Amino acid sequence: MSQQKPRLKKPVEKVRAELLADPDTKRIAKSVGMELEAYVELVLDYAQNPDKQPVLHVADDAELRAAGYEPPTPEEVGQFFVAGARGELGLEGPDFNKSGFDSAPSSAGKPSLQGTEGEKPLASDDPEKRQELLNQMRKGGPGRI
Repeated sequence: MSQQKPRLKKPVEKVRAELLADPDTKRIAKSVGMELEAYVELVLDYAQNPDKQPVLHVADDAELRAAGYEPPTPEEVGQFFVAGARGELGLEGPDFNKSGFDSAPSSAGKPSLQGTEGEKPLASDDPEKRQELLNQMRKGGPGRI
């Protein structure tokens, strides 16, 4: 028994209109060098035919030259993949680990939120003050918060 993959849940015309209006779709179509309408039709074709495999056309160097493209050398291809592995192509998405709140470039005169290593704690060594603070704390016990 073959398992059917889900098809579109909305009418094709509605999905087409949503894709044509979507700014991300416009950006992607531009980045892959396609007209927006052609890109949307390609997306719809794959959405309506989930078992369809993408087409990868491998062209001979002579075909590329005839079409006006200069094919890269094997060394250039290798350098491209190495640069991609190193993250030097600028293709990576946003770095969610850097929020902009991690560490300010200039923290002079600002309190540290992480604590400062090597400094003496601000707690008082005075036993009377310590006892006064302890007396102000709520007395805890079973069933009390």
